[in-house]
Amino acid sequence: MKSRGIAMRRQIAGACAASLLGGLAVATIAAPSAMAAPDCSAAAVSGTVSSVTGEARAYLDTHPGANQAVTAAFSQPRPEASATLRGYFNSNPQEYYDLRGILSPIGDVQRTCNIQALPPELASAYDEFMAG
Repeated sequence: MKSRGIAMRRQIAGACAASLLGGLAVATIAAPSAMAAPDCSAAAVSGTVSSVTGEARAYLDTHPGANQAVTAAFSQPRPEASATLRGYFNSNPQEYYDLRGILSPIGDVQRTCNIQALPPELASAYDEFMAG
């Protein structure tokens, strides 16, 4: 009898959860998609770049191998820097995907606002890194 009561509660909880999720899905589909215009002001773009840069620095601080590769690349000629980064991140793909995720808001802002958010020397390195 006790296990039958537990099973019944699980079925009721499952039905409630399914109803709730189904209702949310219907509400989401039925709701008008009133997306706000993107904020492409200089302050917003600068804020995004600053935030992303801070997150990337924090990530590199906790991943010494990636930090070492990026630091070495800064002082190398571009082809050598590219090879250094490619070699490291090919050997550490999860770190590559982590950093791509951290850096992706910069690309989002650039596409949404149709601008170049980074200075030319960083823009080309960013584009190459994100192209993978």
